[in-house]
Amino acid sequence: QVQLVESGGGLVQAGGSLRLSCAASESTFSFNAIGWYRQAPGKQRELVATISNAGNTNSADSVKGRFTISKDNAKNTVNLQMNSLKPEDTAVYYCNARREYDSTYHRPYDYWGQGTQVTVSS
Repeated sequence: QVQLVESGGGLVQAGGSLRLSCAASESTFSFNAIGWYRQAPGKQRELVATISNAGNTNSADSVKGRFTISKDNAKNTVNLQMNSLKPEDTAVYYCNARREYDSTYHRPYDYWGQGTQVTVSS
């Protein structure tokens, strides 16, 4: 069973920075894409940024120019550098790893971490 463990959340003032990390129990090469989603109170979970096996990135318009996603295949980690944080970035941030075909479930499958809280004060 794949495990994803997030770290790096916390409380920061508006304009500040945080760096989130997600450690995967299996090689990041084994996933078609890995990245971050977030869910604010009363809202649906939304994409923040993902990075494909080939290194292509995809991010929400709301974070472009402020957040940067990267992965370290040697350490099986994916990181999210968050700069110029805004109060509206406050949410629980979830690490996600996707396989277009998972050999355990015999279908596409998304793995999720437990989430880490990010709170941005104004």
